Amino acid sequence: MSGNEQNQDILQQQLKGKKLSGKTLKRHDSLELESSKVPVAKKALEWSVILKLAFQSIGVVYGDIGTSPLFVFATVFPNGVKLEEDILGALSLIFYTITLIPLIKYVFIVLRANDNGDGGTFALYSLICRYSKVGLIPSQQPEDKDVSTFKLDLPDRRTRRASKLKSKLESSNFAKFFMLIATMLVLSAVGGLKAAAPSVLTEERLIWIAVAILILLFMFQRFGTENVGNTFASVLSLWFIFIAGIGIYNIVKYDPTIIRALNPKYIIDYFKRNKKNAWISLGGVVMSITGGEALFADVGHFSVLSIQISMCCVTYPALILAYLGQAAFLMKNIDDVADTFYKSIPHSLYWPVFSVAVLAAIIASQALISGTFSIIQQSLALGCFPRVKVVHTSTKHHGQVYIPEINNLLMLSCVIVTLTFRTTEKISNAYGIAVVFVMVLTSCFLVLVMIMIWKTNILFVIIYVLIIGTVELIYLSSVLYKFDQGGYLPLAFSMFLMFIMYVWNYVYRKKYHFELEHKISPLKVKEAVDETNYHRLPGLAIFYSELVHGIPPIFKHYVENVPALHSVLVFVSVKSLPISKVPVEERFLFRRVKPCDLYVFRCVVRYGYNDVHNEEESFERLLAERLKEYIRYNSMLSMNAAKSNRVSTEQGSNMELEIDCDIQEDVTFSRERDIEVVERAYSVGVVHFVGEQDVIAGKGSGIAKRVVINYVYNFLKRNLRQSSKVFDIPHKRMLKVGMIYEL
Repeated sequence: MSGNEQNQDILQQQLKGKKLSGKTLKRHDSLELESSKVPVAKKALEWSVILKLAFQSIGVVYGDIGTSPLFVFATVFPNGVKLEEDILGALSLIFYTITLIPLIKYVFIVLRANDNGDGGTFALYSLICRYSKVGLIPSQQPEDKDVSTFKLDLPDRRTRRASKLKSKLESSNFAKFFMLIATMLVLSAVGGLKAAAPSVLTEERLIWIAVAILILLFMFQRFGTENVGNTFASVLSLWFIFIAGIGIYNIVKYDPTIIRALNPKYIIDYFKRNKKNAWISLGGVVMSITGGEALFADVGHFSVLSIQISMCCVTYPALILAYLGQAAFLMKNIDDVADTFYKSIPHSLYWPVFSVAVLAAIIASQALISGTFSIIQQSLALGCFPRVKVVHTSTKHHGQVYIPEINNLLMLSCVIVTLTFRTTEKISNAYGIAVVFVMVLTSCFLVLVMIMIWKTNILFVIIYVLIIGTVELIYLSSVLYKFDQGGYLPLAFSMFLMFIMYVWNYVYRKKYHFELEHKISPLKVKEAVDETNYHRLPGLAIFYSELVHGIPPIFKHYVENVPALHSVLVFVSVKSLPISKVPVEERFLFRRVKPCDLYVFRCVVRYGYNDVHNEEESFERLLAERLKEYIRYNSMLSMNAAKSNRVSTEQGSNMELEIDCDIQEDVTFSRERDIEVVERAYSVGVVHFVGEQDVIAGKGSGIAKRVVINYVYNFLKRNLRQSSKVFDIPHKRMLKVGMIYEL
C-alpha cells in the first residue's frame, strides 16, 4: 500500500461514523485543522524521574529560602533582644509564616494553578485569559479551544458568581489593562536579587569577592538548569543536613522546651509588648520566606509533585529545626543575636559548616535566576517583552531554559547593586519589598482562579483572603516602612523595566490593530492579483505575519511593487496561545483562498509560551507536510459532503454507485494534482518573506505618543533581535518587504 493510500485510509477511518451535515462543515469555514486530530495524552512521569527532579529542585528552588537562617534573627532584632519572651514571639512568627505561605499557600494551593506544568504569575494570567476574554489583542479563534492543552478541567457546576465576575472582567478595559500591567511588574520583582556573599568577611574584601562570585554564578547559567541543579543540589542537601542536625543539637543542649513557641499566644504577647517595633520587625521575619515564589515560578523546570516532595520531606523540616535550634541557643545567649547562626555552631563543626554556608549563600540566587528565565519566556509569547533568544538547555524537560541577554542584564544589575549598597541590610530591605509584592499579586490572581475557574466554595475563598491575604498585606505594610533604606530599589527597577515592557506591548497592539483594520480579505486577493500583470514563479513562498484574521496589507504593497508570485503561496501567522505548550499535531490551521487555481493558503501556526520555535525538524518541511495532510483531509470532507448532498436528491442504489464513482474520481484527481503542485514547489525551493514594518506616529499624535513610537520603540527594535533571528529563518532564502505603518 502506498503512502497516499495509507493516509487516505486513515482519514476515512477518522471520518467514519461522523455526520458531515451542513453544521459540521460550517464550523470549518474559517480555518480548518490539519488532518492530525489525535488526542494528546498526558504522560505521567515515572517515580525515578520524579525523585531525580525532586533532588535537582533542591539545588535550584531552595537556595534562597534555605539560606535565610544565616541572618533572620539578626534582621528581626537589629538593636538586640530586650526580653527572652521576644525570642519566643519571633520564633512563633517565623514558624507560622513559613507554614502558612511557602507550605500551605504555595505547595498545597498555588501549585495546583499551574498551566500544564508551568508556573509563575504569567501562568496564572494565561489561565484567566483562556477562561475569560481579557487579552488585549483580538486574535482569539473558536478553533483555539480545540487544542487539547487549551482546555481547562472545570467543575461541572456553574455559579452565578463566576459568570458575573467573568462578564465584568471581559467588559472592563480598565481591568484588562490593570491585570496586564500588574503581571508585567512581576518581572521587576524577580530582579531584586540579593548579593550572595557571606556576611562574616571584612566589608571591603566582601564586596569584591561578592562581585567575582556573582559573575561566576551567571557565567555558569549557560550550562542549563539540569547541570546547575545536579551540582548545586548536592551542596544544598548537605546544607540542609547540617542546619537540621545543628538545630536538634541546640534544642537538646540549650532548651528542649523551646517547642512551646509554637503556641500562637506568644505572637499576641509579642505585639502587646512591642507594639510599633513588633510591626517593624515583621520586615525581618519576612526574610525567612524569601524565595518562596520560586516554588511556583520554577515548577516548569521540574514538576509539581517533585517540588511538593522536596519541600515537605527536606526543606520545611530542616528550616523549622534550624530556627528552633537558634531560638533555643538565644534563650541562653541573648547577647549573640547579631551573629546567631555562627555562634550556635558546635566548635568541632564550625569550619565545615562555614564552608558549606559560603557555597549555599552563593547558590541562593539560583532560584530567582531560573525563575526569571521562565517569566521572560512567558512574557515574550504574550507580546510583553522585546525579542530575545531563548535557549532550551534540556531535551527531556521543556521548561529548562537559558536567556543570554537576560542573564547578562541580571549580572550587571547585581554587580551594580552590590557595589552601590555595600551592605546586606539595604539589599535585604529592597528584596523584601519585591518578595512580598509578588506574593500579594499571586494571591490576587489566585482568588480570580478560585472563583472563576475552580469555582471554589465562597467560604473557602473568604477564609483564604482573611488569613493568607491579610497576613501578606500586613507584611507588605511593614517592608514598605523601610522604603528609604533601600526599599526604593525594586520600585526604580520596576518602573524602568515596566516602561520598556509597556512600550513594546503598546506598539505591538497598535501594529496588530492597524493590520486588522487594513487587512485584505481572501476575496480581494484575486482582485489585487488581477489588477497587476503578475507572473508565476516556481517554488513555495512563505509570508510571515502576526495577523490571524485575514491577509496583511503588506501583501498588496508587495504585489504592486513586485508583480510576481510563486506557484504556491502560504500566509503564515505565528500566534501565541495563553497556554504553555501546543502539541505539534494540533499546531497548524489552514484555509485555502479561492479561487483554488491561485494555490494561495492561509496558515496559523500556534505556539504556547514555552514551546520551542527552532525545532530540530525544519519548519518549512513540517509546514509542507502539514499542508499536504490538510489537502488530503479537506478533499475527504468535500467528497463526503458532495455525496451527502447529491444522494439526498437522487434515490436508487445504481445511481448512488455511479455518483460515488464520479465524485471519488474527481476528488482524487484534484487532490493528487494539488499535492503534486505543492511537492514540486517545495522541491524547487522555499522563499521566506518577512515583513519589515517601520512604525511612526500618525499625524496629529501627541508628544508622548510620538516619543514612545518614533524614538523609544524604534530604538529597542534596532538594538534587539529581529524576527528572522528568533525564528531561525535562513538568510540566503529570505526577502524583507518594507512598509510604513502610521499608528
